[in-house]
Amino acid sequence: MDKTVYWILRSENRLLALPGQADGGFFPSGKARAFGDPEKVLPVGELNGLPCLAVDLAELPKIPGYEAVSLRAVFSLAGPAVFALAGRATQLLDWQANHRFCGKCGTPTTRQAGELAMRCPSCGLLVYPRISPAVMVLVRHGDKLLLARSPHFKPGVYSALAGFVEAGETLEECAVREVREEVGIEIANLRYFASQPWPFPNSLMVAFFADYAGGTITPAPEEIEAADWFALDALPMLPEPISISRRLIDAACR
Repeated sequence: MDKTVYWILRSENRLLALPGQADGGFFPSGKARAFGDPEKVLPVGELNGLPCLAVDLAELPKIPGYEAVSLRAVFSLAGPAVFALAGRATQLLDWQANHRFCGKCGTPTTRQAGELAMRCPSCGLLVYPRISPAVMVLVRHGDKLLLARSPHFKPGVYSALAGFVEAGETLEECAVREVREEVGIEIANLRYFASQPWPFPNSLMVAFFADYAGGTITPAPEEIEAADWFALDALPMLPEPISISRRLIDAACR
């Protein structure tokens, strides 16, 4: 039986959605065989008790009331739960699109039955969805927070320091290295705060608090445009609530 499901339909990095409809109607519903090549359709979870499928299309269908929106816009339009589902969908669609051929022998890959993996029928290589861990660190010195801005940020916005974990490195080692490399100071008393999948494109953000342990702020010019200590009652413009960085900073101010 071709059951009813919700569809996350993507074309050119835009998703088909119904703005103002924060519940299951945010994404279109339909039969499980309604869109795309069945071999390219991916199960990505559930929404309001119904299965949710995702697929890349050359062009989004015309459905009255629905329009193409960016993944970032989903957070403000439908909330964190729907954003998390849409983020998972886009990461899995990227993984499927980027691994159509075996990276070892070049043979076209197929989906592995029973798990999320692309399999090479020639050499047997299995490729799972990529996750790139990154550490975020909010450093505190008395009643001040160390905040910095990247040249890629919106004008005026400051955030906590962050960087990707390197091969053979622990999260704790990454935190110490990134802070040292980006602003030239040392940290101590690292404390875990929370984590967040970050689908831009495939990161897992792991956030920590830390205490200042020495050194003078010296921004790395290729990465940090500006960095400084800010009093808790005089913070600069902060990231939007979509990012765990905002939750991290808000928690430090309580």
